[in-house]
Amino acid sequence: MNKKAILFATFAMTFFSCGGIEVEKYIPPTMKQDTIPAEKIVYKNQAKQLYDLISERYLIKSGTYKGLFLENYPIQSGDPEHSYLWNYVSLMSGVSLLNQLGYNVNYADKMEGFERYYSVSGVQNVGGYSSSTNGTSGTGTRFYDDNSIVGLEMLRAYDQLKDSKFLDHCRQIVAFLKSGEDEINGNALWWNEAQKNIAGNTDSNKPACANGFACNFLLKYYQVCPSDEKANVLAFAKRLYTWLYNNLRDPEDNTYWNDMQVDKTINKTKWTYNSGVMISNGIQLYRITGDQNYLSQAIKTAEGAYNYFVRPRGNMALAYPDSDPWFNTKLFDAYIELVPYNSTAANYVDTYIHFMNNAITSARTSDGFFYEDWTGGSPKRYYSLLTQGAALESLARIAIYKGETTH
Repeated sequence: MNKKAILFATFAMTFFSCGGIEVEKYIPPTMKQDTIPAEKIVYKNQAKQLYDLISERYLIKSGTYKGLFLENYPIQSGDPEHSYLWNYVSLMSGVSLLNQLGYNVNYADKMEGFERYYSVSGVQNVGGYSSSTNGTSGTGTRFYDDNSIVGLEMLRAYDQLKDSKFLDHCRQIVAFLKSGEDEINGNALWWNEAQKNIAGNTDSNKPACANGFACNFLLKYYQVCPSDEKANVLAFAKRLYTWLYNNLRDPEDNTYWNDMQVDKTINKTKWTYNSGVMISNGIQLYRITGDQNYLSQAIKTAEGAYNYFVRPRGNMALAYPDSDPWFNTKLFDAYIELVPYNSTAANYVDTYIHFMNNAITSARTSDGFFYEDWTGGSPKRYYSLLTQGAALESLARIAIYKGETTH
């Protein structure tokens, strides 16, 4: 994914002082030595402990960005003074689940943090969420996938907090997504509003992430939006699903490629989250329309993704990819969503839980932060909020799946 490369390309293992952020001496991480038998793991406790550690180390406690979070801890060379929107969403996915579990995590207040990334206009004359912030409003590029995953968090907040303002935010996100759709190379969204139809620019593309997560947000918004919006919202979602299915699906295994370039070249890189979101989209469309074909497509993609991505890694007989754990969470979420419709999906979930168990016991620093590589082979980007957010979301999601609760 190009954005991943942009956000992480400048990160190195050196530290600096910027805008008053205190620099810490770099100490190489050591693996956490204590082990916990799998049958003794209480996932909700593990999730809350990680959240508390994130709050202690990443939360910005004073100044312009007070209440937001650092991009990395320890701070890395080239970091902004706060996290990018993507990382904030990653954290908030876990926070919403902790709130669902019954923990007091100041959920409503933290949801307000999104508005500090909002900009009333950009390249398109429509409001949307930016990749960065000046502390008050959004700055930088506005990505369509970012806005969709923010929308999904707005829907979770509406479900838990019952405040109609979150539906108002969702309605604005729909308008922003509409501004990204055109008929060039078929009805679909570009990656971001600033790089549309630029020949020779590989970042100018119509990707699975933007279209898949927009479709997912629209289908979930459809379930709660006013009746006069439903027909247009569903039609928009179906257009995006059909474009993805026809253009970025690998017919060999029903997983999904990354993007279509301006010249219609297909970037055949595969990431777990692109297949994951399309599994969820197929399930959602089946629920809404009753069309069995959508569910069948979801099941085929689920099987194909498991066979493609899950394999022996390190000391593990079966493991999900050992990088980009946030991507893996989206495939995991989809497998949980599929379990009521396909018993085999429970095996996919169990493999992920075993992968998580290994991370808990064998892939953490001495402070308790999770490695990017959950096989325990290498710490890699343990310092990224995105990495810790993925672990937090996974722990809390497993707790809910297993019926753990604090209520």
